[in-house]
Amino acid sequence: MGAVELVIAKNPDPDSTLPYLVRLPMAGGLVFRTKGTWPRTTALYCHPVSLQEWPAEPEIVEIVPLRSCERRGAAIDVVADRGREQRSQIVFTKARGRDMVFWQAPRTRRQARPDVQVPTARAAGIRNLEILIDTRERYAYQFGAQQVSTTKRTLPSGDYAVTVDGSVVAAVERKSLEDLVSSLINGKLRFALGELSLLPRAALVVEERYSKVFALGHVRPAVVADGLAELQVRWPNIPIVFCETRKLAEEWTYRYLAAAHHWAAAEAATVARIGVGESGAVGGPARPDPSTAEVRAWARSNGLDVPAGGRLRPEVFQAWRDADLG
Repeated sequence: MGAVELVIAKNPDPDSTLPYLVRLPMAGGLVFRTKGTWPRTTALYCHPVSLQEWPAEPEIVEIVPLRSCERRGAAIDVVADRGREQRSQIVFTKARGRDMVFWQAPRTRRQARPDVQVPTARAAGIRNLEILIDTRERYAYQFGAQQVSTTKRTLPSGDYAVTVDGSVVAAVERKSLEDLVSSLINGKLRFALGELSLLPRAALVVEERYSKVFALGHVRPAVVADGLAELQVRWPNIPIVFCETRKLAEEWTYRYLAAAHHWAAAEAATVARIGVGESGAVGGPARPDPSTAEVRAWARSNGLDVPAGGRLRPEVFQAWRDADLG
């Protein structure tokens, strides 16, 4: 694979109020008109244009080498391969009912949120969410206080689920504290989470406070606490949420499923808009920056003279980057 780069050029259109063109290395090349070369102090509005608008002989302003360029839901994460101003994000959102695109950095991300609308009484602004309830759920939530419709159906995993285009996109497993402890001890909970992990999004909701775990009398609290911690580490993408009461657990389940449905629908729409497949990745996933201790150990193993503690010279980090890229 050749070099992965973000290219910034001058917009040849003299009448445009957006003086720059930005080209991302995705889907054959995504091109936007924009106001700046990087979202340093504010989020930059981006106007999508066709690839044909990219000049045959562009007046290049800057070429930014990238460590990764990857779509995540309704946004594209862009990680530059340089010491400063590394991370930014292209977000596809809506404003006043119109599709809009913003380029933001960590300092400016609050000004443009990926496909999130102004909060309303309805979760994610969905007027009538359909929630599937597993036929084996004995004391199912009724969702009487929420604007939802429910359908009984045998689910492959979880007690409650939502679908997009006929496919389950998220599920929630409900547990009382007694059921949680029982299934944890007999091993059933491990298998349940394993099945939930096959879904795009899933969660486990518990109808009790976490503090009640340490008030258990028929089993050692430490056994339960350690077991839950081990399961959370084993399946970090499945949150275990304690919601104090059954009513709050029902509300949380509704909000979670609505948010997951909204995210999945927005993700599908974004894929259609930008023409990027499911992985949406260029250059592979971004690697985290190494710690000073890791670079120090690498330098010593390669015969470089570095101090036993404190900061390392910039050239040592540069040597590590050069070796890593090589």
